Amino acid sequence: MRRAFVLATALIALAGCGKRELLTPPAGASLPPKPAMARSVPTVDQLLTPSTQQRPGRSEELLLRSEERPDDRFNLPPPG
Repeated sequence: MRRAFVLATALIALAGCGKRELLTPPAGASLPPKPAMARSVPTVDQLLTPSTQQRPGRSEELLLRSEERPDDRFNLPPPG
């Protein structure tokens, strides 16, 4: 019983260690400069949000069963 209480207390204390402040640049530093083609300097939230190129969407096409691939006449063995 005591061991479970100590373990639960340790887990609760560990869970409370996370930072809850807004992200800001360190003292004396600023955000990165405005990109060349951008209209304005991006905000912190815009910099932290990944673009579709960084996190591409998933393909929703499901493979329902195994199928043989058709012959590929360009799939040749290496010369040698």
